[in-house]
Amino acid sequence: MKTEIGPHMAELRRERGLTQRTAAAGLGVSQGLLSLYENGAREPGIAFLLRACDYYGVSADELLGREDLSGKQAAEEELRALAAELRALADRVEERLDGLRPGIAGGPAEKEAP
Repeated sequence: MKTEIGPHMAELRRERGLTQRTAAAGLGVSQGLLSLYENGAREPGIAFLLRACDYYGVSADELLGREDLSGKQAAEEELRALAAELRALADRVEERLDGLRPGIAGGPAEKEAP
C-alpha cells in the first residue's frame, strides 16, 4: 500500500542535503529500510515516526504531509533574511560605537591635585 509519508520524508531529507545513508544512520535504520519508507513500499511504525520528527526537527503533521512544506519553507527563508538584516544592523552599530570609543575612552583630562 503506497502512502504519502515517504515522499515527505524524502523531501525533508533532500532539503537538508542529506544522503539516504546519512539519514538512515541518524535515524537508526538501514539505508534499505529508509528507502522502502521513502518510496512508500513500507509504512514506518510510530516509534520511527517520532525519531524522524526529532531528527528532522519537524512536527508530526509536517512529517505526515498535513502541513504545507512550501509555506514553512517560505517562512524560514523570510526569517533567515530578517536575521541577516539584523546582523548587518548590529555590524553598523558596532562600527559607530568603535568610532565613538576613542572619545569616550579618553574622556576629559583629569586635573592634577595641587
